[in-house]
Amino acid sequence: MSNYDQLHRQCRTLENLFDAKLTSYSQLVASLSRPQDLEANGSPERWKDLELELDDLSTKLQEINDQLGELASKPELLSTSMLRAIQRHRELHQDNVRELKRTKGNVKSALDQATLLSGVRNDIDAYKSSAADSLLAERGRIDSSHRMTDDIIEQAYETRSEFSRQRTSLTGIGTRIVQVTNTMPGINNLIGMIKSRRRRDAIIMGVVIGVCTILFLSYIRS
Repeated sequence: MSNYDQLHRQCRTLENLFDAKLTSYSQLVASLSRPQDLEANGSPERWKDLELELDDLSTKLQEINDQLGELASKPELLSTSMLRAIQRHRELHQDNVRELKRTKGNVKSALDQATLLSGVRNDIDAYKSSAADSLLAERGRIDSSHRMTDDIIEQAYETRSEFSRQRTSLTGIGTRIVQVTNTMPGINNLIGMIKSRRRRDAIIMGVVIGVCTILFLSYIRS
């Protein structure tokens, strides 16, 4: 009797502990697909610790149920209620083992989904980063083109200003030449006389050359 009572109490205690941890383990399934929730609840590896604890509790419960089964093999030593309790412990343990196995499968599926989502999220972040870098590079090229255009326009304005200054300077020189010419009218007369003398000398030279040519030809013929 005392052996049964001790095993029965241990089995009840372990069953309650197993149930509580299995509930926590099941709740982590949803958190595994949401990394931010999992981080808020503690370490992302917490589910592994719970899984190990549940496996250990399941092993201990199996051992106690085996011992209770040995007692049940001698029904003459136990009451009907004790035999029903032993049967109930065995059935509950089997249900817990099946539930643990099912929950492990859900955890695996949730982990696979979380891994897939994480990969997709990383790809999206990488694409966004690449797109942002491309936009920044394109913006840099546009800004560089704008600066180059501004420099060319500034040089064009400077060139136009330089031409304007040179035109003004040449206009001033021409004006001064005209003024000098107007203030010295004798220069125009002197230039005219020089041109007339050059024309006269050219005519005389032409006449002399012509006469000499005629005399030379007449000499040859005679």
